[in-house]
Amino acid sequence: MKVAKFNIGEVAKIGIVDSETTVAPIVDDVSLFDVFENTYPAEYLNSLETSDPVALADVTLLSPIDSQEVWAAGVTYKRSKTARMEESEAAASCYDRVYQSPRPEIFFKGNPHRVRGHGEQLRIRVDSEWNVPEPEVTLVLSTDGRIVGYTIGNDMSSRDIEGDNPLYLPQAKCYAESCGLGPWITLAEAMPPREETGIRMSIRRDDSEVFSGETSVSQMARGFEELVEWLMRDNLFPGGAFLLTGTGIVPDSDFTLQPDDWVSISIDGIGCLENSIVRGN
Repeated sequence: MKVAKFNIGEVAKIGIVDSETTVAPIVDDVSLFDVFENTYPAEYLNSLETSDPVALADVTLLSPIDSQEVWAAGVTYKRSKTARMEESEAAASCYDRVYQSPRPEIFFKGNPHRVRGHGEQLRIRVDSEWNVPEPEVTLVLSTDGRIVGYTIGNDMSSRDIEGDNPLYLPQAKCYAESCGLGPWITLAEAMPPREETGIRMSIRRDDSEVFSGETSVSQMARGFEELVEWLMRDNLFPGGAFLLTGTGIVPDSDFTLQPDDWVSISIDGIGCLENSIVRGN
């Protein structure tokens, strides 16, 4: 089962996605948070009254987030370790060690006003010249740390800023329009087995594909539950949280995003998240 957040006219609603072509708006006044906090989210959604299905083409999808914080994990795939080591010779040993360390790299990515949904624009920083999208399986967490669903995350990253000094990571990762989430959320029980979950990304520029890549969750060096346990350790999330789980697809070091690029990320069991790129001003 998939649940989306969207606008019909100027009214924000949530609804149940059917075959990725229509969405059935929920009549009851409920939020995504209400769904995620329920012990049995699918049963709860099925118990709610819905109106007639509406074509997804006739609504505006919103990022599937209420008041949750967004966090991210890094260096969870060997490819991301290699890419981070390429960014900075001075910090290369740090990234090598964290890949093998019991403690993962986890950092704050943003809050709802920094997040954009399917079809919306994502930003490259005005003071950065080396920027990439990072496609990531994203966990939807209840306040007690249960994995209640999955969505697609785009962890935009300014590689030159981070490579200049690892202490600049927050500036490289957390800024206006720096995170894409969507297009909707697949509840946990509806996802395919993790070892069979593929991730693909394509970047188009002037109607031509300038990058494509793919990987699989099976290539991760850490498990989802392990990352969640570290995130929840000595921490509280009264609104719940989203956790991006790292990327295994990183363009080569001679690639950087340009304004008007179009980034498409697809993950088995979820769908496809698409965003255009703009530069800050």
